[in-house]
Amino acid sequence: MLFREYMTQWLYGENGYYGHYRPIGKKGDFYTAVSTSKFFGGAIAKHILARIDEGFLASDSLICEIGAHHGYLLADIIEFLYTLRPALLQTLRFGIIERFESLQTQQKNYFHESFGEAITLEHYYDLSDVKASCAFFIANEIFDAFPCDLVYQGNIASVTEGKIVFETPSSEAVQHAHTYHKDRGEIAIGYEAFAQTMARSVPKCEFMSFDYGELSARSDFSIRIYQEHQVTPLFEESLKLDDVFGVSDITYDVNFSHVKTAFESAGMVCTQFSTQLVALIEMGILDLLSMLKENVSEEIYLQELEKVKILITPSLMGERFKMIRFVKG
Repeated sequence: MLFREYMTQWLYGENGYYGHYRPIGKKGDFYTAVSTSKFFGGAIAKHILARIDEGFLASDSLICEIGAHHGYLLADIIEFLYTLRPALLQTLRFGIIERFESLQTQQKNYFHESFGEAITLEHYYDLSDVKASCAFFIANEIFDAFPCDLVYQGNIASVTEGKIVFETPSSEAVQHAHTYHKDRGEIAIGYEAFAQTMARSVPKCEFMSFDYGELSARSDFSIRIYQEHQVTPLFEESLKLDDVFGVSDITYDVNFSHVKTAFESAGMVCTQFSTQLVALIEMGILDLLSMLKENVSEEIYLQELEKVKILITPSLMGERFKMIRFVKG
């Protein structure tokens, strides 16, 4: 079995890691920006308001999260939109793209608990199902969850009896090595189809995504496993794949050059690539903290400040994570 097929089953198969609800944060296998601070969603909400004021997004746009897990990020965005400009909740639409019905149920329940009947949550099984004239798409850490080929000097990996072997010549691997100047590492599968589907789905849209990686391809393997906040390289000699298959997260550093090429080939324009630190500050996360300081106790303010520091401190999430943004129309 090719590794790309093995990884697809690992993450998205009937008993795959993402096929069932799993906690994120202290009780899960890893942390994300969403599980760190509500102000991550707050900064994105502030950016949405700016894009409405600039005239790019309409006041009846669809605000849609891709790969929402529990639905925390979209809910945080809605909460800050209500705080900053409550009238927009009467005109904006809110949706989640989620293929697994069990997670859709989890998200619906969370939104009902959070907003009652005030918010109507739209669900789509696939990006191609979206119907809107104008949309803002947001995703956090999805590009690292696309299945990938593992390539080494012109060969791609297969999994045989729980072992990874490089024995299949691949013209795609050779072309990738030529394009991105690397002869080993991960080639994500599906970026092109994803970008083309988004470009076709909505006449006018903006897509913002956060993930870890670089604009240039790594010169070696980054693929690794997260389980209970322990990180294990996939090629660790003591690792037994059968023991971690489907019960741990498997991920790799994103090659944002590949992402950028895929979306630009689909006709979307890359308007920004920056560190998470720069992106969140430019979107106004510090302004939101200043507003908080004026309305809560010093203790609560300091608690939220410490969480935001994790998002923007260079040695923590600030430099490691990147934001990339594309527009169409």
